[in-house]
Formats: sequence, C-alpha cells, structure tokens
Amino acid sequence: MRCPSCKNDELTETFTSYFSGFDGVYVIVENVPCRKCEVCGEEFFTLSVMEKLDEIITRLKSIASKIFIVDYKAAA
Repeated sequence: MRCPSCKNDELTETFTSYFSGFDGVYVIVENVPCRKCEVCGEEFFTLSVMEKLDEIITRLKSIASKIFIVDYKAAA
C-alpha cells in the first residue's frame, strides 16, 4: 500500500490510539492496529478495523458515561 498523503511506499504495521467524540461522550480506543507512513507519520486503518471500531463505539453509546477508554483487543 502506498501512502495517500505523501506517496511513500514504506508503511509499517503498528498500533495506535483512536479518539472519537459524540454528544458529549468521549471514547479512546487503545492498541488499534494500523499502518503508519515512515515519512509523514500518517496512520491508516483497514476497512475491517474501521468496521470493528464502529461496532465498539456503537456499543458504548448505549452506556451512560462521559469518557470511555478501551483496549481494542479486549473489545474486538
């Protein structure tokens, strides 16, 4: 895969944190698998990871709280 931002061919498989905010509720998902560009630092998620993140966040919306911090591997 080539970096869409800088066109570099060097993307590394790694992990990152994902942040989402909605209706005054904040979610931080840690240890999310991603590909990171070695040149510009941009991070990219696969479609399956994005779908899983959407599932995790949708589940958390139903719980009344302000801040959630979850581990991707534990929640996926």
